[in-house]
Amino acid sequence: MEMLIPGDDSVRLLSEIMDQLDYTKLYKAYCRRGRKSAAAPRNLFKILVYGYMNNLYTSRAIEQACRRDINFMWLLEGAAAPDHNTIARFRKERIAEAAEDLFYQLVERLNERKEIDFTNLFVDGTKIEANANKYSFVWRKAVDKQAGKVQEKLEQLIQSILKKHGLKASESATPTAIIEQLLKKQKAENITLVHGSGKRKSQLQKDLEALQEVIERQQKYAAYAKIFQGRNSFSKTDRDATFMHMKEDHMRNSQLKPGYNVQIAVEAEYIAGIDISSERSDSLTLIPLLQSMNGFLKGKKHKNIIADAGYESEENYSYLEKETQNCYIKPSNYEKSKSRKYRKNPFRLGAMEYNHEKDEYTCQNGKKIKAIGFAKRKSKSGYESALTIYECEDCKDCPHKSACTKAAGNRQFRVSKKFQQQRALSLENITSHTGILLRVNRSIQVEGAFGVLKENHGFRRFLLRGQQNVRIEFLLLAIGYNVNKLHSKTQHQRCGHMLHEKEAA
Repeated sequence: MEMLIPGDDSVRLLSEIMDQLDYTKLYKAYCRRGRKSAAAPRNLFKILVYGYMNNLYTSRAIEQACRRDINFMWLLEGAAAPDHNTIARFRKERIAEAAEDLFYQLVERLNERKEIDFTNLFVDGTKIEANANKYSFVWRKAVDKQAGKVQEKLEQLIQSILKKHGLKASESATPTAIIEQLLKKQKAENITLVHGSGKRKSQLQKDLEALQEVIERQQKYAAYAKIFQGRNSFSKTDRDATFMHMKEDHMRNSQLKPGYNVQIAVEAEYIAGIDISSERSDSLTLIPLLQSMNGFLKGKKHKNIIADAGYESEENYSYLEKETQNCYIKPSNYEKSKSRKYRKNPFRLGAMEYNHEKDEYTCQNGKKIKAIGFAKRKSKSGYESALTIYECEDCKDCPHKSACTKAAGNRQFRVSKKFQQQRALSLENITSHTGILLRVNRSIQVEGAFGVLKENHGFRRFLLRGQQNVRIEFLLLAIGYNVNKLHSKTQHQRCGHMLHEKEAA
């Protein structure tokens, strides 16, 4: 085998790097008294990663490769090929606690090789379809509506039962207590509960079954409400998956599919961090991604964070400011602000004259727009923004009112001063010489990584179900991607190359 495998084959690089990792957490998943498998856990991890490097994702495909492919045989070091059950069980159960630790160990090895230096981190996300039935949807709005109807029906049914059977009506008469009273009455009056065709049910049995049916429906909707966890939808076949718009919807027919919001952080073309989220919006995923990376990398933080307009929020700005990381997030109105129509609009906030001392604006008609109060806005994650409320002193008979505002009275708007300052600083950063270079690299590096994973590796749908299993699967894919990238850069003598320089037109 040593003679048949070329010296510069990627499988040799994979084995060399994987041998440098610490597998303590992986071996803790095994019982000392248990039966020993033919292949060592370290080698099973190698063949899983090598499978993902070569677009082999199913346990049966990897099993077949272990029996036929010389590279897989070489990784097994003479051990018998594991069957698909062993591979599937290893991926789903054994590496659950160790996968993320092994991934970030690889990131640290890349740092030791001077491949990454924790300077520029490019962040982006994409939606990847879950392994779930796209017609098994549950919508929160529909559940809330049906739960209200069930509660109303339950109250009516209770009143009807109390009246029919002469039961005691009290404030503490819960549905369970009423069922107990009906069962006591059934025993006292010796009423037989019948089942099956051709049997005539008594009124007491009919009411008892109707009450139990309504209670079961109420419990079902209560269970659904717990699963949502702030989301608007989930799939019955994968309850962690949320229905989202997928980018491959070329016809733009707004078809929703169950999926996950996959976030990756890239440096020097290597994936340096990942996070799997059920949130459809990118703005709520940046902080969990960075916190996860900081936890595993033991305080090693990137100096610059570069992201697109989908990540702009006061909460994200404040977090990066607190962590002393430079922010290169493109403002959501950046492209719009470059248009002639936007620049010539005299009614927008930035176009009006502002007096810092008096904290007031002057509109196109010469009227003062003064602060009249304060308010707070709470985000989905619980972050509170302080807002200042401004109102024009008099919009009556103003010739510009129809173009300025649609309000019946005076124009009113709310401003977060902190957010305006943070946006201005981020805009200054991205329009600098360094910012332009970093924005160019963000498009090349992080979007290029998703292009490779989706197109070259054909990874457009998860194989496993559940957020934890999906996370393991993508970690294996990311490890395989990084090894392939290191092999490619070594072959093309590009090791240590961090950024792509901007080329002149």
